[in-house]
Amino acid sequence: MTPADLSSTVLHAVRRAVDENALRAPVPARVRVERTRPGGTGDYACAVALQLAGPAGLPAREVARILRERVAAEPGIGRVEITGPGFLSFTLDAPADRDRAVLDAVRERGIAYGHGEALRNEELRFHHAREVRAAVTADAVRRLLTAQGARVRVGCEGEAEEWGRLGVSPDAYGPVAPEDTVIRPVPAGASAGELLERLGADAARWGLLRPAAHDRASLGDGLLVQGEANPLFRVRYAHVRTRALTRGAAALGFTSAPEAAPYGPETAPYEPPARPLLDLLADHPGVLLAAARHRAPDRVARQLEAVAHAFFDFHDCCPPLPSGDEKPSAAHRSRLALAEAAGTVLAGGLSLLGISAPAHL
Repeated sequence: MTPADLSSTVLHAVRRAVDENALRAPVPARVRVERTRPGGTGDYACAVALQLAGPAGLPAREVARILRERVAAEPGIGRVEITGPGFLSFTLDAPADRDRAVLDAVRERGIAYGHGEALRNEELRFHHAREVRAAVTADAVRRLLTAQGARVRVGCEGEAEEWGRLGVSPDAYGPVAPEDTVIRPVPAGASAGELLERLGADAARWGLLRPAAHDRASLGDGLLVQGEANPLFRVRYAHVRTRALTRGAAALGFTSAPEAAPYGPETAPYEPPARPLLDLLADHPGVLLAAARHRAPDRVARQLEAVAHAFFDFHDCCPPLPSGDEKPSAAHRSRLALAEAAGTVLAGGLSLLGISAPAHL
C-alpha cells in the first residue's frame, strides 16, 4: 500500500462512517497522511480525527475509534493505533509486501504510475501572459492536473511562433477572463526563440520549471553540461542507465519479470541501500498529486533529482548485473526490477514536465 492508497483508504472510511450515521460531519475533500516522525508509532500518521472532532461534536479520540474500526481490516494495513489527542497511526504490512506492491504498481501502470482520479470533478481555467516561462509553467500545470483527472483550459494573451517547439499549445488567445486563474511566475528574462536556439526545448523547459515560480530561473549554459553538476543530465542519465541494465540483462539471458524474479526478504530490494529508493517510489504518487494541487511543477523536478540520486547510490552498492564469472541470481533479478521501476518513474516524471527521456545520451 502506497501513501496515496492509504490516504484514499482513510477517506473511504470517513465516507462510510458518515453514510452509516456513525459520524455526523462533512467529508473532507482529501485526507493527508505523513510519515511518522522519529520516536513516533507506526509507519504513517493521520490527524483527520482532530479535524472532524469539532463538526462531529465528539472527542477526537472517539472519532479516531470510529475510523479505526473501518480501516483496521483493509488489505495492506497491519495495525492501527490511536495516539496522543486522537492521531491515527498506521503500521502497514511487512516491508517486503509493501515493496512488492510498489514495484508491481509501477510495472502495471508504466509511466502513468502516480496518475489518478483525485481531481476528476474539477474544471479549471488558467491564463498566462505572452512570456515564455509563464507559457511553459501553464503547460506543465495542465499536464499535472490532467494526470489527476481534472479538465483544464489554458488561455494566452497572444500567440508566439515558438510555442509549438516548446510543447506549448494554449486552447485560446485573448484577454484574461474573470473566471481565469492567472499563472504569473518570475519572467525568464529571455525570449522563447533565444532559449530554443541556445539550449533546445528539453533544457529550456527544465531550466524554466525547476525553480519555484517565485524564484528566478537559472538559464545558463550549465543546463547543457554532461556532468553530475547538472541535475537535468543526472536525471536523464539515471534513466539511460536503467535502460542499459535491461539490455545488459537480456544479453546475459535474464529479466526482471515477476515469474523470473521472486520477491522476498532474501532478495536485494530489501537490502538497506535500496530503502531510500523504494521509499521515493512509494511516495511518487503523493508527490504528483501535491504538485498538481499546488500548481508546482518544481516539486516534480526535485522528486526526480532525489530518485536519480537514490538510484545511483543503490546501483553502486547493489549492482543489478553479475560481474565476471558470476551467474545471475534471484538477487540480481530483483535488483533489476527495482532499477527498471526507477527508470519508469523518471521517464514518467520527465514526460509530465514535457521533457523527453531518451534511451541513449
